[in-house]
Amino acid sequence: MNRRTFHRAPEGERRQELIEATLDCISEFGLKGATVRQIAIRAGVTAGLVRHYFESKDQMVAEAYRAVIASLTDKAAHVEGDPETRLRDFIAINLTEPVADSRSISLWAAFISQVRVDPVLAEIHRDGYVTFRNTLQDLLADFLAVKNKPADAETCRAYAIAINGLVDGLWIEGCLAGDLFREGELVAIAMASVEALLGASIGSDKQ
Repeated sequence: MNRRTFHRAPEGERRQELIEATLDCISEFGLKGATVRQIAIRAGVTAGLVRHYFESKDQMVAEAYRAVIASLTDKAAHVEGDPETRLRDFIAINLTEPVADSRSISLWAAFISQVRVDPVLAEIHRDGYVTFRNTLQDLLADFLAVKNKPADAETCRAYAIAINGLVDGLWIEGCLAGDLFREGELVAIAMASVEALLGASIGSDKQ
């Protein structure tokens, strides 16, 4: 286990470092194996300092899961450009590093196993999913409007659910067995599938 060198840091920075250390330990040892002692060692601090920032391991795990959800959604939520470019980039970002990599799937798998039995994690998961889907739904509404296609809320919601499922599936494939696919292959498949579903080009030939 690599141990970070101790340094004095502001409250917010220290808390974030402890969350990152928690994620490192969960990725390596799983949720049950990531003890407060191991997290403290990874962060280069004492267990007492960890408890100063977090009341319990459960609180640390919850904050760590929020960080995982944010890492999987925030970058894609801030795409820029015209509607076509934003939709295209949203899809590509979710299927390329750093969103799609072995660490991301390892952390996701560790947390997802507890979502159905832990109400706090379940709420974090639900909030993350709804935020992600709503972001995609808004992108689709803008895109379909400029393509002169139906862009009502129910239509966009249905498309968002379908595309989210498509991207999730390809994301898992890419994270677990990325070496089996050619560079850019999963992104190209996603683009072609979305174009077929929407009946409109999203400029996949620009990738």
